[in-house]
Amino acid sequence: MISSDNQSLVHRTHTTQSHQQDEQPDQSSQPTIDFDPQSNCRPPHTNPIRYLLREQRLLFVLIGIAIATLFFSSFPLSNPELATTHDPGFESESGLDLPANPTRRVLYEARGVGFGSVMSAGGKVPLGLKKKNQRIVVTGGAGFVGSHLVDRLMARGDSVIVLDNFFTGRKENLVHHFGNPKFELIRHDVVEPILLEVDQIYHLACPASPVHYKFNPVKTIISFLLFSMIFLFWVGVLDLLCELGVHKTNVVGTLNMLGLAKRVGARFLLTSTSEVYGDPLQHPQVESYWGNVNPIGVRSCYDEGKRTAETLTMDYHRGLGIEVRIARIFNTYGPRMCIDDGRVVSNFVAQALRKEPLTVYGDGKQTRSFQYVSDLVEGLMRLMEGNHVGPFNLGNPGEFTMLELAQVVQDTIDPNAKIEFRPNTEDDPHKRKPDISKAKELLGWEPNVSLRKGLPLMVADFRHRIFGDPKDNGGGSTTFA
Repeated sequence: MISSDNQSLVHRTHTTQSHQQDEQPDQSSQPTIDFDPQSNCRPPHTNPIRYLLREQRLLFVLIGIAIATLFFSSFPLSNPELATTHDPGFESESGLDLPANPTRRVLYEARGVGFGSVMSAGGKVPLGLKKKNQRIVVTGGAGFVGSHLVDRLMARGDSVIVLDNFFTGRKENLVHHFGNPKFELIRHDVVEPILLEVDQIYHLACPASPVHYKFNPVKTIISFLLFSMIFLFWVGVLDLLCELGVHKTNVVGTLNMLGLAKRVGARFLLTSTSEVYGDPLQHPQVESYWGNVNPIGVRSCYDEGKRTAETLTMDYHRGLGIEVRIARIFNTYGPRMCIDDGRVVSNFVAQALRKEPLTVYGDGKQTRSFQYVSDLVEGLMRLMEGNHVGPFNLGNPGEFTMLELAQVVQDTIDPNAKIEFRPNTEDDPHKRKPDISKAKELLGWEPNVSLRKGLPLMVADFRHRIFGDPKDNGGGSTTFA
């Protein structure tokens, strides 16, 4: 039997449970809700500041890295006390006693050292007085001019590294150096960065003939806008532009080589071109002439690409203290030229050897100046070893019309060769002749090989390569006693 107290407790408990059940909603009357995994996700942030701080942390990190990199890159410019040693081998173009850091880069202070004072440099350093056994990079070193430059550097006793993608260069131009412990050939496109420990950089890599640079104009130039974008968004954006194929030789290649010069403290020489003068309104052309270039013409990819490369080179020089040299090269000929590259001398020589008519475009009254390749190489080396930034015109001031050039080729190869006139090409400059007064005064340089003296050596080389005649191989020696 249950006592009255226990019965009262059981009754109260039963009553409480009944009330709780009455208060619970009828589960059968509620609709069934399936489990939704998205229901546990956090709601999106409605506060834009919180969203940026939480979700875009990586963006802020990248921007911070970019700002820090730019700041520390220019830090020595704002702290001239850090550069306490002076390099006696490199004097200021302005005549000022400027400090230099141990890596031989001159750090220019804001004391009025402008482009004009750089252009008016004075003083000569005779070729051969600089230190030997230097480690030198030659981009485009398997090409026409580059291979002859490599020959001179190797003969001087330097260690030479050639970078070439063989778009226009040929291994045959360098095969005689294979096996030399001081020579290294790397198949490399300068649009990709590379790190090497070197003392000097000769930057020659770029398609120079109309056939090659018109074939792929995008590879020849990149929009100058990219340069600004690289500085602002160098992380991530550059890879995207690489995939789009926008960056190419003239600008990105120059940027990469300037970056290498900055990292290792090397002296940098840019081989620019007389094409920066366009179709000149001033004759002959001096280095201070700004030119007359059609920016949308078929040749503009090369013209504007080289003009932009000069701008980048001077900006690295003025802003970061990189030792630079700029050469503006006029028409050059000699052994190892590409046989069918579209340039007038090689065209005439190949056509005359093949018993074909010499093709003259227009009326043949256009003028050009032609220097032999050994003269150009001498000028490049004097410029690199001297104390002057430039730009310098390197060319032969002897001026020929196209008809006069055709006559010289006829006299050298075949007096019976016929001349065939064709419509003139688009944007073809009417006159081109260098004023080399500056190179004479500051570099002690002037060309020594006349057209009638140098052309037979080129003809011998072309005859050997076209017909395989072993007795007429002129591709070896290019110098004159």
